Amino acid sequence: MQDELKKEGEDSTTKATASDENTTENHEQTIVNEQDSQEEMSEVDELKQEVGELKDKYIRLYSEFDNYKKRTTKERIELFKTAGQDILTSLLPIIDDFERTMKSTETSEDLKAIKEGISLVYNKFNNTLEQQGLKAFSAINQVFDADIHEAITNIPAPNAKMKGKVLDEVEKGYKLHDKVIRFAKVVVGE
Repeated sequence: MQDELKKEGEDSTTKATASDENTTENHEQTIVNEQDSQEEMSEVDELKQEVGELKDKYIRLYSEFDNYKKRTTKERIELFKTAGQDILTSLLPIIDDFERTMKSTETSEDLKAIKEGISLVYNKFNNTLEQQGLKAFSAINQVFDADIHEAITNIPAPNAKMKGKVLDEVEKGYKLHDKVIRFAKVVVGE
């Protein structure tokens, strides 16, 4: 019986030791699970923070682009409003010259001086337009070209050489920097 008691005591000690080991393992497992849980939470927090930063960056870029579009639209509108300002500014002295010429025609009786004054203003006007890139082009005796000429009418050519050529120019044609802005209105020989 003593042996049985001794054996029971050993069994209970073994069971207690095993129970203690299980408790220790469970405790360690709980600590490891908590650490894993904390690591996962810290990763989630990091990802949330990164998503927040990316959203902020996106919103800032979107706002910056929107401001850029508004600014360029405003600049474009302003450019259209003042696009002709340089040309008009260069024409103002010519207007002044015309006014002086008109005033002098009221008091002057010298027709030659009036013609000379008008000719000077006309030349100044043409030079100013040429400085802005406007050039008149000649059409008479040229082969008719639909890209730069507009035929008003056709008339019989005086000779065979003039067939298909411009015989008369009703209105001059003009180019602005090599682009036709007004076709020459012409009479073509047939």
